Amino acid sequence: MNQESWCSVTPQYSQYDEAIKRFSSLEHVDFIGIQPRLRQSLNTFTSLQGFTRALIINSIDNAFYRNLIKRSLEQADSHKCVHVTESLTSQSLLGSYMCNENGDITTFNEGLLHKADNGYLIIPTNLILANPVSWQALKTVLLGQECSPVNVNPQRLAKHEPSQSFDVKVIIVGDRDQISDLECIEPELYNGLALYTEVENELALDASSIESYLGYLAWIINSYSIPELTFDAIHRVMAAGARYTEDQDYMPIETLWYLSLFQEACLHTDGKNLTSDSIENAVANKYQRESYLSERALADITEGQVVIETRGECIGQVNGLTVIDVPGHPMSYGEPARISCVIHFGDGDISDVERKAELGGNLHAKGMMIMQAFVSSALQLDEPLPYSASVVFEQSYCEVDGDSATLAELCSFVSALSEYPINQQVAVTGAVDQFGRVQAVGGLNEKIESFYHVCQHQGLTGKQGVILPKTNLKHLALNKDVVESIKNNEFHIWSVSTVDEAIPLIMGKPFRGDDKESVISKIAQRIENFERHEQPPGIVERIKNWFS
Repeated sequence: MNQESWCSVTPQYSQYDEAIKRFSSLEHVDFIGIQPRLRQSLNTFTSLQGFTRALIINSIDNAFYRNLIKRSLEQADSHKCVHVTESLTSQSLLGSYMCNENGDITTFNEGLLHKADNGYLIIPTNLILANPVSWQALKTVLLGQECSPVNVNPQRLAKHEPSQSFDVKVIIVGDRDQISDLECIEPELYNGLALYTEVENELALDASSIESYLGYLAWIINSYSIPELTFDAIHRVMAAGARYTEDQDYMPIETLWYLSLFQEACLHTDGKNLTSDSIENAVANKYQRESYLSERALADITEGQVVIETRGECIGQVNGLTVIDVPGHPMSYGEPARISCVIHFGDGDISDVERKAELGGNLHAKGMMIMQAFVSSALQLDEPLPYSASVVFEQSYCEVDGDSATLAELCSFVSALSEYPINQQVAVTGAVDQFGRVQAVGGLNEKIESFYHVCQHQGLTGKQGVILPKTNLKHLALNKDVVESIKNNEFHIWSVSTVDEAIPLIMGKPFRGDDKESVISKIAQRIENFERHEQPPGIVERIKNWFS
């Protein structure tokens, strides 16, 4: 039930084979051609008159992309000059001059505004943030006012200060955080002063866009002297792209990402064609360079330093899945996490140990509260639950955040309440809403692969696997070793839409229903037995107890 085939866990693009076969004859699509939003914005910007003389572009903060924007702008308005600067001071922007003792200007150096007059100037956002004084000068120019160059020897004043107005349009390029900081300097940035647009990093892939995407690949190969891609190589590149975007329906359109992949793949080719094996070797080599931390984390588990059980059953214990991001490390990696829950008599409170120890973030706390609300609703209690619970990520020594462990925490909680054991061969990930619907989470590929590698080292039983949200299937692009194990029925993926589908898979019992063996029925029986035990004795019983 709900078990997915290997085809569901790796991208399948056979529906585009006809277009891929025509790859070498497709029309090339350049950077601006694959960016319709940017193209429309540049066309509008170059045509505008008035005070709106700045364009803010959200893009990767990189000189490579700023030069691509420059070329795109030159295509949009070929009659005007375009200047890009990678350094900015008041002197370099406004120009500078020196005077003699009589106040006559003897030396004058043009600034960027002079060179870009009647044209365009592209400036990185970071340069403005590092030199906020330059923004005031730029703003003066954009509003059509005159500004003066810098007198490098203020002790000698010019008889007539050489102020000047400029007909310059400015394009400011930076990432979202940098643009946000610029807005702090200029809160009225978009109030008639500037337009805003984005360089998109992904392309929605469908029958109408596949030729544009392939044409874009052809343009990269032609522009940067990359060997021709074979049919199978294109499929492998698209699978790598789906892994990068974490979505089978979207392809990256970051030029540098492709160049990095292709140029390393060229090391494994005959110089004429890039094959599927060339791309595979480039991907494998990149993983090898970046996998030290993930391999150390796996070693801690296989050596028994971190306890993860992949066999047997246990009450109140479940294998959750986490993704680790380490500052200064380019790759996120997955790591299984043992989540446990213990029950004791109490007032119905669920103690989130991570939160109380200040190791749980706000999103994790939110997930815990949602889980508690769903269980209370499913039990249809008139009074608070007579049990209290303590839920914890075992052997966790850093902050836990996000709601992706909500389903796993719920499983451990209802297992402890019902005393039904959980199958330790299965790991769980997914968020849960108050109605018991299982919702998508991030980092699925890394999570699944981390649990697979633990199972592989501890011994595959043929019954191990991962439960994940059905809405996450489109995000899967698993490595070939995991896919092969799924093909061979050694490892499994189960997708679920609700808690009612997840519980039978991991506990072997229905979650609710008329069946007395259901999890909810068993919890209700425990509550009933507890309440019966807690009833105060009658007068006859009290007299008997007194005499005894």
